Amino acid sequence: MDSQLIVHVFLVGVGATLVMDAWALARQRLFGIASLDYALVGRWLGHMRHGRLRHTAIAKVTPVRGERLLGWCCHYLIGVVFVGWFVAFVGAQWLCRPTLLPALLLGAVSVAAPLLLLQPAFGMGLAAWRVPNPWRVRLRALVTHLVFGGGVYLAAWLGAVAGC
Repeated sequence: MDSQLIVHVFLVGVGATLVMDAWALARQRLFGIASLDYALVGRWLGHMRHGRLRHTAIAKVTPVRGERLLGWCCHYLIGVVFVGWFVAFVGAQWLCRPTLLPALLLGAVSVAAPLLLLQPAFGMGLAAWRVPNPWRVRLRALVTHLVFGGGVYLAAWLGAVAGC
């Protein structure tokens, strides 16, 4: 990957993650639906250095120093990595001529990360099966990740318009 492509992927990943976070903020303000506290992601990552990958209830685990910053940085890094994998799969030319369907498919596929990795590690069970309303949690995760996919398309489109 050349440096211009790396910058483009970075900007699309950050832009798409910003769209996802704007959706989460709007959902919280309009409907009172809380989003993931990324400090918990930082807490999970912080406890990994002690060999602890899975917790019964992450919210009850001892906080780690800098967990909020660590969680938010990881959240944006994951968005960039997903876009990097996507571009490696579909080809860099997609960034100059983005189409919506592949970006939405990325969003749909990316929901596997919280369902299969994060939720079990946080003590929620595989695909949130241990929470009171698992289908609601799954649907919200899917919608949020489809919004991420829409953000990938929007950020790539803005980049293409700006001059690819």
